[in-house]
Amino acid sequence: MKIGMPKNGEMLNQHFGQSKSFLIASVENDQVVDRKEISSEALQHNHAGLSGLFLTEGVSLVITGGIGQSALDALTGKGLKVIRGASGSCDEVLQSYLSGQLTDRDVTCDHHGEHHDNH
Repeated sequence: MKIGMPKNGEMLNQHFGQSKSFLIASVENDQVVDRKEISSEALQHNHAGLSGLFLTEGVSLVITGGIGQSALDALTGKGLKVIRGASGSCDEVLQSYLSGQLTDRDVTCDHHGEHHDNH
């Protein structure tokens, strides 16, 4: 399985639509076996484009902090599973997911042009 995560440095980006890059982690037998970073600068706030990018990369799960409803709809409409409300470093978030401790917190953003570090 492949997991996509919006990045802000080594941290999980708390605003999905403003992410300039995403971590794509390949997981086998509950272990991360490969990871790569992909740029999405040309696709910021292009929610359909981001879902297409994930599908091209083989992603089936997106883990994010805050995410707007239109972005969430674009991802789930393409069959991607989304876990919202995560925070911390990308490595910490991956480990929380792999250990079964990460659950969807039903966090959506309803603003544009604003950025909040704590959704």
